[in-house]
Amino acid sequence: MNALAQAGLLSPDTLPLLLLTAGLLLSMAEALAPGANFIVVGIALIGAGLGGLVLTSLGVAGALLTLFMALLTLAFGAAAFYGYHEFDLYGGKGQQQTSDSDSLKGKTGTVTERVTPTGGEVKLAGGGFSPHYSARSMEGTIDEGEEVMVVDPGGGNVVTVESMGYVEDDIDRELAADRARKAAASEAEETDADAETELDRE
Repeated sequence: MNALAQAGLLSPDTLPLLLLTAGLLLSMAEALAPGANFIVVGIALIGAGLGGLVLTSLGVAGALLTLFMALLTLAFGAAAFYGYHEFDLYGGKGQQQTSDSDSLKGKTGTVTERVTPTGGEVKLAGGGFSPHYSARSMEGTIDEGEEVMVVDPGGGNVVTVESMGYVEDDIDRELAADRARKAAASEAEETDADAETELDRE
């Protein structure tokens, strides 16, 4: 390590070349193991390395160069992650995928492709790195943009969803039953009061 420092290979001026080399190696490793395991970090390092080379040619050196390159690494990394996540560069949206089925039940999301009893696609809130799932409905059709809830995770491969307009849980049923009881009691009290008023008149 001391020999590298004395040779000048670990100086701030060579940092852009080291980052560029590391980024290229990680990008090549992505070709061997696809799935965005290395590409986001590789792009961040390539961007920071190229930015560092431009800054070096403009005369920026030392600690200021290191600071700018750290910021460039963060910026390029965030942009690469956003690009991978939003633009589906690997074409994996909607493909069947396995997840812990217990964690999917009750999750809510939005329909991204019309859901029918035979197929469709949803984007689940908090669905992980790739939140798009193949889906089917219990009955009928759920249009694009509607809010849905997973009622049967189906092992995570194809989730069964129901429109949030139709989902009714135990609490909703209890609240509706309580409202009905109160309405019936109120109606009975009004009937009793009317009967007493008529008796008083007679």
